[in-house]
Parts: sequence; structure tokens; C-alpha cells
Amino acid sequence: MEMPVFPAQQKRQVTTIIFLLLLWEVGSETIKYSVLEERDRGSFVGNLAEDLGLGVEELVTRGAQILSRGNKQHLQLERKSGELLLKERVDREELCGDTDPCILHFQLLLKNPVQFIQGELQIQDVNDHAPEFLENEILLKIVESTHPGTLFPLKIAQDLDVGCNTVQNYTISTNSHFHLLTRNHSDGRKYPELVLDKALDREEEPELRLVLTALDGGSPPRTGTSQVLIVVLDINDNAPEFVQGLYGVQVPENTPVGSLVITVSARDLDAGIHGELSYSFFQSSNQVIQAFEINTDTGEIRLKKLLDFEEIKFYRMEIEASDGGGLSGKCTVEIEVLDVNDNAPQLKMSLFNSDIPENAPETVVAIFGISDPDSGDNGKMMCSIQNSLPFLLKPTVENFYTLVTEGSLDRENRAEYNITITVSDLGTPRLQTQHTITLQVSDVNDNAPEFTQSSYTLWVRENNSPALHIGSISATDRDSGSNAQLTYSLQPGPDAAAALVSINADSGQLFALRALDYEALQAFEVRVRAADRGSPPLSSQALVRVQVLDANDNSPFVLYPLQNASAPCTELLPRAAEPGYLVSKVVAVDRDSGQNAWLSFQLLKATEPGLFSVWPHNGEVRTARLLSERDAPKHRLLLLVKDNGEPPRSASVTLHVLLVDGFSQPYLPLPDAPAPERAQPDRLTAYLVIALAAVSSLFLLSLLLFVAVRLCRRSRARSLAGCALPDGPLPAHLLDVSGTGTLAHSYQYEVCLQGGAGTNEFNFLKPIIPNLQSHGSGKEIEENSPFRNSLGLN
Repeated sequence: MEMPVFPAQQKRQVTTIIFLLLLWEVGSETIKYSVLEERDRGSFVGNLAEDLGLGVEELVTRGAQILSRGNKQHLQLERKSGELLLKERVDREELCGDTDPCILHFQLLLKNPVQFIQGELQIQDVNDHAPEFLENEILLKIVESTHPGTLFPLKIAQDLDVGCNTVQNYTISTNSHFHLLTRNHSDGRKYPELVLDKALDREEEPELRLVLTALDGGSPPRTGTSQVLIVVLDINDNAPEFVQGLYGVQVPENTPVGSLVITVSARDLDAGIHGELSYSFFQSSNQVIQAFEINTDTGEIRLKKLLDFEEIKFYRMEIEASDGGGLSGKCTVEIEVLDVNDNAPQLKMSLFNSDIPENAPETVVAIFGISDPDSGDNGKMMCSIQNSLPFLLKPTVENFYTLVTEGSLDRENRAEYNITITVSDLGTPRLQTQHTITLQVSDVNDNAPEFTQSSYTLWVRENNSPALHIGSISATDRDSGSNAQLTYSLQPGPDAAAALVSINADSGQLFALRALDYEALQAFEVRVRAADRGSPPLSSQALVRVQVLDANDNSPFVLYPLQNASAPCTELLPRAAEPGYLVSKVVAVDRDSGQNAWLSFQLLKATEPGLFSVWPHNGEVRTARLLSERDAPKHRLLLLVKDNGEPPRSASVTLHVLLVDGFSQPYLPLPDAPAPERAQPDRLTAYLVIALAAVSSLFLLSLLLFVAVRLCRRSRARSLAGCALPDGPLPAHLLDVSGTGTLAHSYQYEVCLQGGAGTNEFNFLKPIIPNLQSHGSGKEIEENSPFRNSLGLN
């Protein structure tokens, strides 16, 4: 069976997944590249996307970034193509000096999700430096008695290149006395050594000039030359000898310039000029010559510049002591540079999210790397932040940290954090670096509005104007921005109370939609909802109770006596009535409440002033004095009913009183009515005269009363508005009573006096046109009335 062939894209995806899993799991895989030095900026180094098996789009979406140690970036990533390019021209000698191989370390940071990939870039040497001798002329003094085969080491040439591009061979110009050997130092450097082939003869040839040539291994090779002057000396049989063949010393890197490092010493057994010694560096590198100087007479080696442990940790040099006869001796000096904690740690931020939302779980705030070029404890670092902050530092790869939130943040408790990252080394004294970042916590709609009160009570006086502002409610929201912008609205309820008021959606001000009537509605409740504008919106409710305050908008309503009735009734008053006699009682009501419904009665006008009085609190009309013959038979009283409102409202009513003879009623004294005064003798005399004059007419009056009673009984069936007396009917003109009441409908009343009963009673008849539903039906008035018809007229 033939196996299916996967498309190239599927193969690449599988390779990518396996490669990423290996990188994530192990974390130690290293991508290695190499590039020749002196390449131009933008030169191609490699294709990261292909080498990692990642797509170009994935590099972009995951936020790929190249991180280098230190503050200088040598590489850049072209995200569109996934290619790794040189960010600037690189010089291997400047970056690494004599170190070989020259490797630059970098990291590839993938931010989402966070992943580090280690990388190395090897800078390959280019033969861009020719060998160079430090001296244009090398002086060599050789005693003429020197035997053939003697070796004479020469000074080496310096070449900044490394490997095969450095000095590989030396040659000497053709001569009959010497040939040249190229030898290797223990450190791998090559140096020239001159071999005497034929004995010298000073008398024959006192000096020789040869050309020393150094060749590197480049293609084509580069060369450098120096003149070798050989002076033939007389015999000097003792060469200088150093006390020690090897000197070793340790020097702290912060040693001041000019400080004594070490003193070398040699001795020569010869005397005179052959015993005078001179000290000098022999076959020393540029770094040695730049950092140290030697006193030719004393052999003291002093600092010429400040040492830097991070640049060069160890120096090795050879010192030559030469006597005046041309003989020399050599020793080796090894100087170890001791590290001093002179570099504070460095922090480089790779990723920083300055604004994160609240309520988010563990969130990456920043990714940064730390470094310290010192060594040992001086280069060991520890990283920390303030203990009081809800953040954690998590180490990732070497010297890289991730700053994450410890849990969900709450913007309402704290909206901004100043986080100080402190990096300190373990040296003595400890050096530290602080880096402060400011983090803003953005708002999330997680708080519902809160009313300042759980319930509100508002008061509004009745008969208000429409759109009247009756009060305000207020709510607050601990969120910010649109999450704290509130909108107010009325909630629909089971009753129609919400139709009575409206609310401003922005300010929470409540307005009455129409005029309110206390007599129809004393109080009502509505529910108000406050919602924010977040997503999703949150809301809360509050109860608002509106109390309607009574206004004095209703005038008193007189129930008795009614005005404009079709057949008004007249009160009958016997002439024999004593002071305090109850003539009638005005009955009135007021639909208002409180003091607006407190009524008082007042007599405004009377036909006979001083004859009648009205009690201000109950409306009872009583006689104020005894009646006399001079009093008119018919009286018209104008009464005022007034409430206690502000301003007060009133109504007037007219009461007709007819004086009758022979119709008496016992005196009804009030509890606090004063006893009648005893008549004076002269007044009694006058009364007797009048009584005697009236005896003559008593018979005639009795007859008239008898006739009136008979006529009233016969007309009872025809008219309900008439008033009957026991002895006869009253004249029709006495029943014409008019007034101006507050009711607009006609009523009929039957008013009679019952002799001997001690009180006056009224019987309210049903209205001819029953149209007083708002004030109660005639039946209710009849049932609630305190007056009854003692005559039994129904």
C-alpha cells in the first residue's frame, strides 16, 4: 500500500510545532550564526523564521524582539521577512580584542506567549591588519667571541587579527652570519630567533644591518618589517641575572595611575660598563605597553593608566636587563587584575504594559533583563520590588525577569502604582540600580450605582404648576469614565403614579407632570432606577414617596340653609323667646384638611342689629335679648362662614327669621349663657300696657291661627315646601326667602318648630335634581344630618 505524501505546508507546521516544543521545554537550545567582521550595516546574518520553523506572521503576532546584553544592539530583526540583519558595522578587534573566538550573545523574545530563545553570533576575523613592529630598529649587541649556533631572540611583531590572520612566520634578509627560526610561545604567539652560523669578527665587520620581516597567514599575506642592527662587541663574559625568573603580583583595578606595581632586580658580576644594567620591556604586547611603564635604572614597574578588570583580567610581560657590554638577562612578570565592585547593575526594559485593566488575573506588566560586568560576588545580582505592592517578580531565563500582578487589581482602591525595581549586587560595598515605572489601572464596570438614601420623601403643595421641580435624587458610582456616567429613569409600577412625575435622565431632578389635588390623592410612590453606561450596564433602584401638601383651595360649603332653593324655608321665632333662644344652626363643611378646614361663623349683617348673635365655632344662631313689639316681624340675617387657611376662604348665607305670636318654646340656656336680667319697673309697666292692648285682639288672633292650620293640612299633598303649624297655614308671602349659597343646585327643606321639645330639629329632604356626587348624595346628607323633622313630614 502506498503511503500518502504530506504537503510541504503540513510538513513545515509539524516541524515548527516540534521545534517550539523543544525550545519551550528545554530552554537551553542555542541558535548559532557567524558573520565576517567589517560587513556593512543591514548585511544578512540568517533567517530566523526558517531556522526556527516559524511563519513570518507568527513572528509578528507573537511580538518577536531581539535582545542583546549591554546597551548596544548589533542585530535587528526584519519581521516582514524573518531575516536577522546587522544593525551596524562590527569590528572584531574592537569587540573582542585578542579573544578568539569572538562570540556575541543575544536572545530572541517572543512576547505572546512569553518565550526566550538563546542565540550566538560569532564574528569571524578578516585579515584587515598587517603585522607591525613596535620599534623601527632593533639593536642587538653580540660579543665577537660568541660561538656559532648561539640563539638570539628578537622582538615580535603585533597583529590585531587572530587565528591564521595573525603573524605566522618571520624572515631575515640574506647574509653570511645568521639565519632565522620562527618559534612558538607558550601562549601560542610566534616569535623570531636569530641563529649565529658563523663567528663574528669585530675588526673585520663591526656591525651588520639586516631586515626582519613578519608575515601573517592571510590570503594574500600582509607583512611588516623592522631593521635589525647588530653591533659586534668586545668580550663580556658575564650576562645579567634576575633575582627571580618569575614575578607575580595582584593589582586591584581601581589602583591609581602612577602607583608602584612591582620592582624587578637583576645583577651582573662584571665591573665597569659591563656591569651597568638597564631594564626594559621585551617582546611585550600593546596592552602591556599602554598600561605599564618601567624605570630603566631601578626596574620599578608603575601604572600608566587605570586598569579595568572587565576589559583585561591578566597581564604577562617579559623584562630584559642589559649590561653595558651587550649581554642581557630576562625574567617574566605576571600581573593579575583583581576585580573591584565598581560597576552598578544595569537594567534594560524589554516589554512594559503601562495600562492594564482591573479584575484581570495574573497579568504580565513588564519583562526586563539585568547585567553586571563585575565578577564573583561583585557580579551576582538580586532583584526586588516593594513588599507592599500586589506584584511578583518571576525569573525566566538567565538574568531576565517577568513582573506580573499577584492577583486581580481594584481600580477603586488604587488607580496608579509606582513600582520601583531595585537591582543590587553582592559586592562590598553593594551597588544598586533603581528603575521606577508607573502603572495605570484602567476601569472595568464592576460597581453598581449607589443612591445616597435608600428612600426619599418629597413634598409638593397641591395645585402646583405643571413641570414644577419637586426635588432631586442622587446616586454615585465608584467606577470612572463612562462606567460612572449615570442615567435616571422611572420604573413602571402597578398603579399610574409614574404618570404623575417625570425625571431628568442626567441630573435626577423630579418634576410634576400636572397639577396635583390633595383631596383626590394625598401621597403616592414611584421607583427610580439609576443605571451606568458601562458594558454591561449596572443599575440600582430607590423608592421615592411624594407627599401632597394641602392648600386652601376650597371654600366652605354650606349644607344648611341651602341657597337658591326652589322653595326656601324661613325660621320661625316666637316673640316670647328669651335671650339665648336657639333660632337656627348653620351647617357647613370644607373639603380641605388641617387648619384649612377649621371653620368659624360670623354675623355680617342683620335687619335688627343686636337682636341675634352667632356662635363662631358651631354656627348656632341665638337670640341676644328679649323680643319687643317694636321689633320687625321679619328679619334677614347675613352670615359668613370662613376657614382658617392662608389666605382664608369664605362663603356667605342668608337666613330669614319670622317672628310669630302665640308660638313659644321654653328657654334653652347654654352652659355658659348668662341668666336674664330682671326687668326694671318702668319696663314692666310698659309691658303691661302693651299686654292690655293686645287682649282685645286675642280672639281675632286665635281665629286666624285656627284657619291657618286647616289650610296647611289641606295643601300638604300639593306642596312639599310648605311649612305647617298646629293651628293653621302661614301666609304664602312669608315663605319667600332668598340667599346666595355655594351650591348651584336646588333643594327643598322642611323646617318646623316643635313646641315643648326644648330643641329645634331639621329634616333634609332629597334634592329635586340629585347632582352632588362629589360631595355625597342626598341620602347620605339625610342620614348624617343631626336634624330630624319632629312633625313627621317625610
